[in-house]
Amino acid sequence: MKKNLLLIVPMLHQGGFERVCVQTARLMEPYYNVTVLIFSSRDINYDVTGLDLIDINIPSAQGKWQKAVNVLRRVRKVHEIKKKRKIDISYSFGASANYVNVLSRAQEKVLTGLRCSTDMEEPKQVRLFCSRSDQVLSCSKEIMRELDADFQYKRSSYIYNPLDVKTLREMSQEQIDDFPFPEELHPQDGHRSQILISVGRNDYIKGFWHLIKAFSIMAASHPHARLIIMGAGDFTPYREMTRKLGIEEKVAFPGVRKNPFPYVAASSLYVLSSNHEGFPNALLEAMALGRPVIAADCKTGPREILLSEEELEQLQKEYPDGASVKETVDGTYGVLVPDMDAQEDQDAMHITREDQDLACEMIRMLDNPEKMEKYGKMALERAGIYQPEKYREDLKKIFDQILA
Repeated sequence: MKKNLLLIVPMLHQGGFERVCVQTARLMEPYYNVTVLIFSSRDINYDVTGLDLIDINIPSAQGKWQKAVNVLRRVRKVHEIKKKRKIDISYSFGASANYVNVLSRAQEKVLTGLRCSTDMEEPKQVRLFCSRSDQVLSCSKEIMRELDADFQYKRSSYIYNPLDVKTLREMSQEQIDDFPFPEELHPQDGHRSQILISVGRNDYIKGFWHLIKAFSIMAASHPHARLIIMGAGDFTPYREMTRKLGIEEKVAFPGVRKNPFPYVAASSLYVLSSNHEGFPNALLEAMALGRPVIAADCKTGPREILLSEEELEQLQKEYPDGASVKETVDGTYGVLVPDMDAQEDQDAMHITREDQDLACEMIRMLDNPEKMEKYGKMALERAGIYQPEKYREDLKKIFDQILA
């Protein structure tokens, strides 16, 4: 008889761990009776057709007191569901889901997911999750290292997110009717396409101000270059920054798309300017589409994706505390630049050394067709190791050990 698995996620709007939650549900269906529980069904952006989905309809609230009340309401409701459905394993994605998961325990095994380096910046929160979880799952080796070094927590595992390369490539073939710069898709005057793209919601952790300033530097010597920043949120301050920098007509903010992959596939170079990540799905998705990539060496994820095992081991010896590289690294699978300042700076006239260095690497990549081709091929090769079958096998092994 199948065991009962409950996956808890706040929403299914947009984001890496939301997508992984849906993928996990589908991959685990052959082995478990899977239920996905969400706190609010507002703006669902993922295909949940056929999934057993429960919406407890307790959306996020404003104000410290109301947030505390919300947590209690969610905990009570989820505890009832766990008991009624006789849940054997509950696995949560994201900090707010983790709180509810550990506090609503019934008789099941509890797994919490620490999926971003920002999760590690709240020691009290981390200790709560560790003390009340049967296992903590992360999506990077670095988070495991920090749990051991800073919290002396041993019951953790890392499991890289699944990536369905075949499906992504099929989705990328969809016709685009509203590409921001159609004239640059097939240049007529002999210049090569120079379309840069980055995908992510408007959040300070994405560091888009660095990317925009770096692009402004590059655009001065590359008049045909264009930049697309695609994701949810209000990008008005960034639009104003592009106006002040004189690149307003060269930067587009098309918003969120259910299928962003045709836009990524039509671009020349993917750039990740984040100052925090967990496991940057958008970066790996671009690699699955054969796009060469440049990424900041933020915590956590990029270095584990762009470097070979040997390169990563060498880097860990040089920086045993997990600190960022000090110089650019041309990794086996992509280019790693030093981490950038996390303090949001929308002063268009304030260009830092970090912005200049990022611009330099963007130029260096775009000006070298052989390098672009090489990294495009290596990116696709790297993406192939994150196949869903491997994720399913590894996660089932973890679940089996927990239940033994």
